[in-house]
Amino acid sequence: MSTAWITLIIAGILEICWSIGLKYTQGFTKLWPSVLTIVAIIVSMYLLSKAAEQIPIGTAYAVWVGIGAFGAALLGIFLFGESANLPRLAFLALLLISITGLKLTAQ
Repeated sequence: MSTAWITLIIAGILEICWSIGLKYTQGFTKLWPSVLTIVAIIVSMYLLSKAAEQIPIGTAYAVWVGIGAFGAALLGIFLFGESANLPRLAFLALLLISITGLKLTAQ
């Protein structure tokens, strides 16, 4: 796996961090959760931009968003008791398949 793809995966993981962090900021009224969330947003975007230097932007952005959406939904289930019904889990599986497919078909 190339450095660009590793960078993109890290950017996606940071997207999960900041999206979950939003819940803890309570509308950016809590200082440290807000600071950590903002730092995660900045670093995630920076890493996405670096990865997009070598990966087509459409692919990079879709994978970045997909990793973030998948991770946020999964953590929402575990951390916040969000629904884990079969249709939702099936669509999360499709999202994971889509992310993998984009990686495998990227030029």
